[in-house]
Amino acid sequence: MRACNTGRIHSVESFGTVDGPGVRFVVFFQGCPMRCLYCHNPDTWATEGGTEMTVDELLAAYERNKGFYRRGGITATGGEPLLQLPFLTALFTAAKERGIHTCLDTSGIVYRPERQGEFDALFAVTDLVLLDVKHAIPEGHRNLTGHGQAPVLSFARALDRAKVPMVVRHVVVPGLTDTPQELKALGRLLAPFRNLKGLEVLPYHTMGAAKYEALGIPYLLSGVPAMDKDKARAARDTILAELRQARSEMRK
Repeated sequence: MRACNTGRIHSVESFGTVDGPGVRFVVFFQGCPMRCLYCHNPDTWATEGGTEMTVDELLAAYERNKGFYRRGGITATGGEPLLQLPFLTALFTAAKERGIHTCLDTSGIVYRPERQGEFDALFAVTDLVLLDVKHAIPEGHRNLTGHGQAPVLSFARALDRAKVPMVVRHVVVPGLTDTPQELKALGRLLAPFRNLKGLEVLPYHTMGAAKYEALGIPYLLSGVPAMDKDKARAARDTILAELRQARSEMRK
């Protein structure tokens, strides 16, 4: 894989606190193949959008506030950063050369085993992956995102083999991803992964609806209420209980 020092960036956030450990410099990559019904960043979908930026430009922006990032680092999110795999790898390689902690927030949807060498190069310079598991059940995954689930699980298994720490993120949406069946299925799905270091269950919110209106895109979840935070915490408890049960059964 040839190095690529220029990528298309939607935006950056200088003081992110929810996309990895500590205070972080968050880079929002432009372009995403997914069309998740609850997506709150539809402005990141188009691959031809955003602004061209170089690795050096991004790291210079990081350096301007690096004193705040001592316990944080850089997070690549989107959009879908893996759409720009060579550029992402170049950014993380340069970051690691400076001793910067690297975190990737991804759906894993564009992973392909035939490109394993390219992914291995990325894994070697990635300290943590936040893996967005959209739905635990294959049919539900396709209905929610427009894509099959298989690449996501293949990506998770590749991370496990490479021993890259993984935190799973799951958005709970009323009527879509909050049923006991789906939550328990997610717990069993995650049980075999030895690299799983955490689980973040995020309550669905409606703050992205205005973006759809501005872009002239129908918001397909219009009328679905925001998820209550207490219910999101209860959903996490359900997932973890099923995960522990599945792991107990695996040990027998």
